[in-house]
Amino acid sequence: MFQSFEVTARPEQGPPRLDALRAQMKTAKLDGFVIPRADAHQGEYVSARDARLAWLTGFTGSAGFCVALRDVAGVFIDGRYRTQVKAQVADVYTPVPWPEISMGAWLREQLPQGGRVGFDPWLHTVDQIAQTEKALAGSGVELVQCANLVDAVWDDQPAPPMEPAKAHPIEFAGETHLDKRTRLAQTLVDAGERAAVITLPDSICWLLNIRGADIERNPVVHGFAILNADASVDLFSEPSKYETLQEHLGDDIRLYPPSGFLIALAELEGPVRIDTSTVPQIVADTLGDNAASGAEPCALPKACKNAAEVEGAAQAHLRDGAAMVEMLCWMDAQASGSLTETQVVRQLEETRRRDNALQDISFETIAGTGPNGAIMHYRVTEETDSTLEDGHLIVLDSGGQYLDGTTDITRTIAIGTPPLEAAQAFTRVLAGMIAMSRLRWPKGLAGAHIEAIGRMPLWLAGQDFDHGLGHGVGAYLSVHEGPQRLSRVSLVPLEPGMILSNEPGYYREGAFGIRLENLLVVQEAPALPSGDAHREMLDWRTLAFAPIDRRLIIPEMLDPAARDWLNAYHSDVTAKIGPRVTPQAKAWLNIATAPI
Repeated sequence: MFQSFEVTARPEQGPPRLDALRAQMKTAKLDGFVIPRADAHQGEYVSARDARLAWLTGFTGSAGFCVALRDVAGVFIDGRYRTQVKAQVADVYTPVPWPEISMGAWLREQLPQGGRVGFDPWLHTVDQIAQTEKALAGSGVELVQCANLVDAVWDDQPAPPMEPAKAHPIEFAGETHLDKRTRLAQTLVDAGERAAVITLPDSICWLLNIRGADIERNPVVHGFAILNADASVDLFSEPSKYETLQEHLGDDIRLYPPSGFLIALAELEGPVRIDTSTVPQIVADTLGDNAASGAEPCALPKACKNAAEVEGAAQAHLRDGAAMVEMLCWMDAQASGSLTETQVVRQLEETRRRDNALQDISFETIAGTGPNGAIMHYRVTEETDSTLEDGHLIVLDSGGQYLDGTTDITRTIAIGTPPLEAAQAFTRVLAGMIAMSRLRWPKGLAGAHIEAIGRMPLWLAGQDFDHGLGHGVGAYLSVHEGPQRLSRVSLVPLEPGMILSNEPGYYREGAFGIRLENLLVVQEAPALPSGDAHREMLDWRTLAFAPIDRRLIIPEMLDPAARDWLNAYHSDVTAKIGPRVTPQAKAWLNIATAPI
């Protein structure tokens, strides 16, 4: 099974590990040390070797950091994790709401007399360090580069991942890596730049049409790359991973061990483009005056999927939808009180595994029933496994990594008879999801300009949720992909081919959680008779197809247009998924998608 339910960190492990870290701080004559979630490649997800934040604190969220001082240790977490962190860290750690409170502001308060705070320059981006240093100006608090102090006390730190890389077939990639390299290199030539540094693993994999397994649930290879203006690439990655890929890579991609990366940077002649929001501080330090700030060249091209990638995602979602329907049919046949969260996760993975194209799940399945559903990124373990009881809701957020696409879908399901307030909140969440799904908008708008559409039904009831409305999704790559987002802080214009999630939610701590999610792809909107001829418009194509639980819907709370959309969507689910499932599941599906 891909997913395990082992407890990976315990709160009681935190205090002695913090004591050991503080001993190292004392030896290094430091007043503090910063422990980020990130690794040297600055992707969202990290390997077991790089899970320093979880090892030290017990907190396993996908974002955040810890600042350990001599007498206080703050764990900085955003709105997604403020319930989760309470259960995962010992009381020697103080949760800090972030980004409301920045690291700079917190350090000024905690070290009023000043001090020296160490950081590993591989694990922080240029922008992160610059922003913190600006906030600390005049405070007497100094950021000091140093060796990683967590590594010094982590005796059983796992070895680096060494899984082999593999070629990503052209029928799924839709473009050769030569064409990609040539296209992107021209942007460097046009900007007068000699090269660009790429550290994000999914960008390197997209550019070179390769995939790997260096991070669980993410088919990427660890490495660093220099894209040169002549379209050649210097790739710094463990050579043993590429023993079968010499022909695929060709002569224009030169392979070196990672140890040669900084040496090569020091020898480059500028200007060399770096994206200061993604490259580690040590890269800028090594390049010095040769560094030129600019957008990472792969980011937008990777986000704007080509026709083969969009079609691959669509086909993967149809097969994934069939697996979801088979599982939901099975789940509905079980009596209330007879299932646990882990049984649901196992059954869903079993149905997905019937597809030979499945390579992995795309993240640890979230299956939270009752109060666990209010933990936005809940991970069920052997110790937290809970029974699905009458009156519960279960949030089921899951996805698969298929050779032709990455899926991510969330459904909230009623167990027995749901409470009225839960059904009311569910209907508001559904109304928000439908409103975003129906949206047309002028070309040039970003996620920040339209995200509120998916929140309005909740806002009108005085409710909200503490995560973005949606994230980008890769093409058999990372399930969270930038720079596109449906977020109030995202100013990246949405463009055709971008795949994003649409996932409003609502969470009542200690009671229940609700989230609904479909993946959508941006497309050119058809012209309307009433439309302005000169105004380009965009809209969405829905990729995910699975029924939405009608038992949780209060129809009179939806306006006629929303009801029409829901009925049309359910009709599409029946037409697209019905032929792909067993007769028993097809009979269940016909009932589950009946018009409201």
